[in-house]
Amino acid sequence: MADTSDTRTPAQIEADIQRRRDVLAETLDEIGVRVHPKTIVGDAKAKVASNIDHTLGRAYVGVNRAVSQVKARFVDDEGAPRLERIVPVALVVVGVVGLLAVGARRRKR
Repeated sequence: MADTSDTRTPAQIEADIQRRRDVLAETLDEIGVRVHPKTIVGDAKAKVASNIDHTLGRAYVGVNRAVSQVKARFVDDEGAPRLERIVPVALVVVGVVGLLAVGARRRKR
């Protein structure tokens, strides 16, 4: 059988009630802030911004890796250009640009 006698004084009981009211008021205030529309919108914006930052970071790393790989094909370890690879690519680019220019000139006529 549980002991139901309370040996606290009325002042102690009132102080305990006041502490519980304060804790309850703080909890209700916190809930009010959490469910406030501005808080919800702010949290959603922060989450979207975080996701965008994460995606952009991953994209940056991917692009940086691709650029490094392309650079490694056209430059040796010492930083000197690899002419045996650059010259053929340059010739192809010049040829494609020339064909595009000829095609554009024929369309204008």
